[in-house]
Amino acid sequence: MENVAIAEVMKRLGIVVVVPTYNNARTLSRVLDGILQYTLDVIVVNDGSTDGTSNILAGYPMLDVITQSENSGKGLALRAGIKRSLSREFKYAITIDSDGQHYPEDIASFVRYIANEDEPVLLIGSRNMAQDSVPRKSSFGNRFSNFWFWLETGIKLTDTQSGFRAYPLQHIAKKFYTTKFEFEIEIIVRAAWAGVKVINIPVRVLYDPAERVSHFRPFKDFTRISVLNTVLVFLTFFYILPRNFFRNFKKKKLADFIKENILGSDDSPKKKALSIGLGVFMGIAPVWGFQTALTITLAVFLRLNKVLAFACSNISLAPFIPFVIYASLLVGSLLCPSQPSLELGRISLDMVKSHLLQYLVGSLLLASGMALLIGFSSYFFLKINRQKSIAQR
Repeated sequence: MENVAIAEVMKRLGIVVVVPTYNNARTLSRVLDGILQYTLDVIVVNDGSTDGTSNILAGYPMLDVITQSENSGKGLALRAGIKRSLSREFKYAITIDSDGQHYPEDIASFVRYIANEDEPVLLIGSRNMAQDSVPRKSSFGNRFSNFWFWLETGIKLTDTQSGFRAYPLQHIAKKFYTTKFEFEIEIIVRAAWAGVKVINIPVRVLYDPAERVSHFRPFKDFTRISVLNTVLVFLTFFYILPRNFFRNFKKKKLADFIKENILGSDDSPKKKALSIGLGVFMGIAPVWGFQTALTITLAVFLRLNKVLAFACSNISLAPFIPFVIYASLLVGSLLCPSQPSLELGRISLDMVKSHLLQYLVGSLLLASGMALLIGFSSYFFLKINRQKSIAQR
């Protein structure tokens, strides 16, 4: 009866099961038979198998089978399955590996969770990677992947490599760039960047060396995954974090910002002052075009108040740029005398180019001096304000 109920919910919610397979003839039938206990909406992607896979699939005429003439990699197989799912107007795709490590009965757990959610959610089955049957390389690879996912999204998961997943089809990226195992990293990171909730749910796992066939190539695939993570980390710190902070900052009124992030924050006066100093320094320093990204990146690594540092880095907003450049050139002239003399009204890009060393030296000195001045002033102001707040209590 429970299987029937789950099947009805899957039909109502528009859930399809996608099975990528490549030379898993020993376990494929068992996996498919388990899935068919719940639904007939199954898409199998035969990724160029050379064993008995085609003969097995011929015995399941009720399934939607995509046959690829050559093995293209798991990523492309999943992309083909997702594309077919979208063309058939399904809302969710549950993916399950065909190597026998997953229990099809756990499909019910995915369906129950989706049915109780009011917003799109990307579910990843969390396996018990500590059990004795799990290969050490798989356990290490999972911890490695979990760390990078956290660094790229700020979300802590216990399993980011499981192929047992549920994708909200209308809320994932429409175009992808990876083709192999690293695709499963790309899709969850980009979903998290888009604001989709990404969480783990517990699933069982079976590692039977007598029947399981793994196509993961440790050196080649680990290298591809490492390259992808390098790109994703770069995008995280130089695009995603600045974008998110800018969006959140725009939503706040100045009074609310001061109340929440300066006066109302639980950070110590020292931490706030250092954050303000960092922002002022980066706003004046000669790193035009990279100020926001560098400010937030440094604030993350130094564990400072990122919003406060970002706000103060905007000291170099467009209306103030001529004054910042002029002041930098004046300070620089103390060490690198300029000819001809400087005038605020004559500031131009050509003048900066002709006095480049003077500008670079002056901007660094000015940035340091203003960061110290405003940072120390902020520290004493914030400390006095905190003492008054404590006394009033």
